[in-house]
Amino acid sequence: MKRISTLLMFFLAFSLFAQEEEKEEKKSFSFSGSIDAYYRANFTAPNDENAIAPGSSFANLPGFALGMANLIASYEGEKIGFVADLVFGPRGTDAIFASPMYGTIQIDDDGDASISGTGNIVNQLYAYWNVSESVTLTFGNFNTFLGYEVISPVPNFNYSTSYLFSYGPFSHTGLKADFAVSEDFSIMVGVFNNTDLTEFNPTGDYAAGAQLGYKDQYLNVLYDPNFFEIDYTGGFNITDEFFLGINAAYLSLEDDAGGFMGAALYPQYTVSETFAIGFRGEYFAEDENFGAIGTGVADSSVFAATLTGNITIEEDLIIKPEIRFDSASDDAFIDNDLAATKSLGSFLLAAIYKF
Repeated sequence: MKRISTLLMFFLAFSLFAQEEEKEEKKSFSFSGSIDAYYRANFTAPNDENAIAPGSSFANLPGFALGMANLIASYEGEKIGFVADLVFGPRGTDAIFASPMYGTIQIDDDGDASISGTGNIVNQLYAYWNVSESVTLTFGNFNTFLGYEVISPVPNFNYSTSYLFSYGPFSHTGLKADFAVSEDFSIMVGVFNNTDLTEFNPTGDYAAGAQLGYKDQYLNVLYDPNFFEIDYTGGFNITDEFFLGINAAYLSLEDDAGGFMGAALYPQYTVSETFAIGFRGEYFAEDENFGAIGTGVADSSVFAATLTGNITIEEDLIIKPEIRFDSASDDAFIDNDLAATKSLGSFLLAAIYKF
């Protein structure tokens, strides 16, 4: 009996140890991220102290310039997990422009004021709970669910960004619930601070958002105290090599203060495992004096055509040569003689390393 009891205790202990090992295997901590840098030059405008760029976000600095370093620590468990996503550099600062609310004001030699604080390096910071196989709750700061493009240059095919992405929200702080209704159908609802106010809520107002997804096609709605936006984001695999992405959005500021509407197509063709080529054709129109395009004239519009190559070197390094032409309905740019003009042509070469 003692021998049998000992054997049973041994097998019980082994079984518990195996279960603990199995649990440990299901837990996963990872550290990932990227760095990016680029060179940018205008064809039709100066490249000195008078250098200009399109009114969209990121990749707007002349000559050799820095993007950002993106460091992401994450823990993924069977039920719970977290993401801590930190950014350093010009692209990161532009992406979280409203984050350092809880900081100190600094005045430089020219009298310009800036705010510094811990929040100005936080791109995302959230915890999540898989309540069930079909319900996930996320609490904290996370990138927006609207739009085709994202802040990190790694998932984006084009390196420069669209007007639609640049003037929609970048991130939200709050609570959201994701429901996987079926294999093809999903729903998300959430409540957030005012858009892009990520560290805390200084206004006492809140925004509400929702997403309806069906087979990788998404209809997004955001009601913010300052604006209302509806957005469609999706795409289709036309063939194994050819993909067509689509984005369309409409935004209206409160009190009829203006807004924008637009649409963009993203045809992308994979030539080989190491090379792909893609195009972004975007039409963006603003009413009243929204100020995105930079014409200073109400009810302006712009068509932006961007051709980008993706050259992959040993999986982790991506080189992106890019040519972009912006053509506005009114004078929004300058030419090489510093005269106002409706168009701007530029070239960009970016290097992105992901790990």
